Amino acid sequence: MPAAALAMGLMVLGGCNREQQAAGGAPQHPPAMVTVAEATVSKVPSYLDEIGKTAAVEYVTIQPQVTGQLQKVHFQDGVDLKKGDVLFTIDPQPFEAALAEAEANVTQQQASQLLAKLEFDRTKKLIETKAVSQQEFDQKQSALAVADAQVKAAEAAVRTAKLNLGYCTITSPIDGRAGQRQVDVGNIVKANNEALLVVQRLDPIYAEFTITEADLPRVREFMAKETLMVQVSVPGQPGDPHQGKLTFLDTSVQPGAGTVRLRATLPNADRYFWAGQFVNVRLVLEMKDAVLVPMEAIQIGQKGPFVYVVKDSTAEMRLVSEGQQQGSWMEIVKGVDRGDQVITSGQMMVAPGAKVQVAQGVARS
Repeated sequence: MPAAALAMGLMVLGGCNREQQAAGGAPQHPPAMVTVAEATVSKVPSYLDEIGKTAAVEYVTIQPQVTGQLQKVHFQDGVDLKKGDVLFTIDPQPFEAALAEAEANVTQQQASQLLAKLEFDRTKKLIETKAVSQQEFDQKQSALAVADAQVKAAEAAVRTAKLNLGYCTITSPIDGRAGQRQVDVGNIVKANNEALLVVQRLDPIYAEFTITEADLPRVREFMAKETLMVQVSVPGQPGDPHQGKLTFLDTSVQPGAGTVRLRATLPNADRYFWAGQFVNVRLVLEMKDAVLVPMEAIQIGQKGPFVYVVKDSTAEMRLVSEGQQQGSWMEIVKGVDRGDQVITSGQMMVAPGAKVQVAQGVARS
């Protein structure tokens, strides 16, 4: 390009720039495109979040009450049991023999009792005619008392023998789930000396957790008003939390820990919980009305959390005081009112007092 033509082009461009500056100063940026959501008021819980652990409501260790050879196992490991289901059979033959012997002894003692009574009755009639001495009368009376006592002892031995024979059939004392049996058929088991099986009742189930000593007065305050609800979930498992009731508050603070133990009882028919699991526990203290905004509307600045509120197509920055998170929403204690339009995306291009353009059809409610 010739030098004269280049110089002419620069002069034209310079003239255009001067005309643009004279018309309105620096070039203006278009309004930032944003999406908004309306701040709503909803009833939400005030809660404490803790980590807990599940536990069976009933935990029974099955032990033999008589010594003998294990003859039969009547269940499969891990099955659900009903109260009264037969679990084990111990060889009953020695106990059947002991029962027969005890019953025979009763018959023998009853015969001795009858003889003693007959002798006492005769002596009683003779003592009235002075035909026998008082000493002989006392001896017969004592012999009858001894015979009566021996019959009672023999009858007690029969009841004991029947109990021992009954103990040869071991049944489940509760509804629950069987664990793994600890003894196989053919082994000799000793009375009250070894565990054969553990049975746990899993429906309902406990969720045990602790709160800090500082939270105790607040929890007790709400407990005095009503039974508190508890929401429990297993970390990493899908599905909504299971809801139960707070059923236990310990009577003392744990020494050295500064915590208090609590327990919730939860329905567990679907076996969502398993004994010994770590769980997330939310203790709901009360339900209250609160202003909520989407979590994505919250921004963090040098002065703390804030949101942008759109009014007349202008972004207004507001510092806010946060409450508790409610799912994908945040409770706002101060700074936002019901109906305020808060910006949920596009904040990076927004400045306080700047004009914005709200994207149509994407507002969150």
